[in-house]
Amino acid sequence: MGHIIHVFGIKPICAFQQVFKSTWLSGAFSPITGDHFQLILPHCNADNFQVFLDNFSKENPKELKIMVLDNGRFHKAKKLIIPENIVLVFLPPYSPELNPAEKMWAKYKREFSNKFYNSLEDVEDFITNVVKATSKKEVMSICGYSYVFLDKIWAI
Repeated sequence: MGHIIHVFGIKPICAFQQVFKSTWLSGAFSPITGDHFQLILPHCNADNFQVFLDNFSKENPKELKIMVLDNGRFHKAKKLIIPENIVLVFLPPYSPELNPAEKMWAKYKREFSNKFYNSLEDVEDFITNVVKATSKKEVMSICGYSYVFLDKIWAI
């Protein structure tokens, strides 16, 4: 005669708090020269975007920097003070495919995915190494959208 076996799961009860830590990589990439500037920041908000703009403006300070951006709220915050050597150009809504930087973010995400990190510092170290290994030639290849080189559309 067969036996009937009852299997019960036991759910332990204990105090638990899910904790997430994050860091943000902000960046600008030139499809023309291959120059790139990235900064690891603790949050993705207007205050940190201001930090990015201020630091980016100090890189080759005599150079005019035209930044193509999506319509993120923090990109358009009223409290932002745009440095004199930076011009912000906003893409039409819901058109990330027009932003050359999106391809760089995809590249970085592929390199970052499916890896285990013991700490946020390990994540930042990995990001720093990936950024340092990014060549100008790679940036030009990835970000070289044809519309960037059509001088008749730039009426700034």
